[in-house]
Amino acid sequence: MIRILPQVTKLGGKALDFLFPQWCLGCGKEGVLICSSCCISLPRLIPPLCPRCGRPQPSGILCPGCVSWQAKIEGIRSPYRFDGVIRQAIYQLKYRNLRVVAAPLARLLDNYLSSNSVPGEVLVPVPLHRKRLRERGYNQSALLAKELSKLSKLPVVDDCLIRERQATPQARTKSAAERQDNVTGAFACRSSQLQDRQVLLIDDVATSGATLDACAEALKEAGAASVWGLVLAREI
Repeated sequence: MIRILPQVTKLGGKALDFLFPQWCLGCGKEGVLICSSCCISLPRLIPPLCPRCGRPQPSGILCPGCVSWQAKIEGIRSPYRFDGVIRQAIYQLKYRNLRVVAAPLARLLDNYLSSNSVPGEVLVPVPLHRKRLRERGYNQSALLAKELSKLSKLPVVDDCLIRERQATPQARTKSAAERQDNVTGAFACRSSQLQDRQVLLIDDVATSGATLDACAEALKEAGAASVWGLVLAREI
C-alpha cells in the first residue's frame, strides 16, 4: 500500500474516483455527489423575497419580523430552502466529515451569484469557536468560502473574524429571541484589513439570521462598509 499510494496520487482525481467512487446524496446514482437531475429538483427560494432576511414575502417588502429587527446586516441571501437534498448535503458536510461535498455546494453558490447581484468584494466565513473547531477538525463555512473563492475569484479573509464565546448551537434554541441572546457579543473582528470593504459573509444555513447579524455587527465595528450574508439554505 505504501508503494502504491504515491503512484495513485500522481494519477490525480480519476484514480481516486476509481478507488473511492462517489454517489449522489439524493438518488444514489454513481459518479457525482449531486447529480444533474437532483440539482434540477433542489428546493429553490423563488422571489419575491423579504429584502432583509431573504424569506419568501409576497409583497416584496420587509416582512413583519424584519420591520422591528434592528439588524446590522444589510441582508441575507440564499438559493435554497433548508430541505431535501440540500439539507442532506449540508448534514454530511457538517457532521459526517464529507468535506469533498464543499466543492459542488460552492458551485451552487457561485451559480447563484452569477445571476443575482449581491454586493461583496471579499468572502468571510462565519467562524467556529476554537473548542468546536478542535472537536470537528474543520470549519464547514471556511471550506465553502475557499471553494467559492476559486470560482468567483473573490479573496477569502478568514483570520480576522473570531468567535470569542462558545454558545449553544442555534439549531437547539427554541425562539428567535433566544437565538439572538445566544450570539450577542459572541464575535469580534480584531483587524483593520476589512476597513471600507464590502463583505460577503459565508455560512451553510441561516435560521433566524441572528448569527449572521452578530458577525455583521463585529465586522462593521471594525470598519466594514457593508455586510451581506450568503448561505446555501434558509430555514423558512
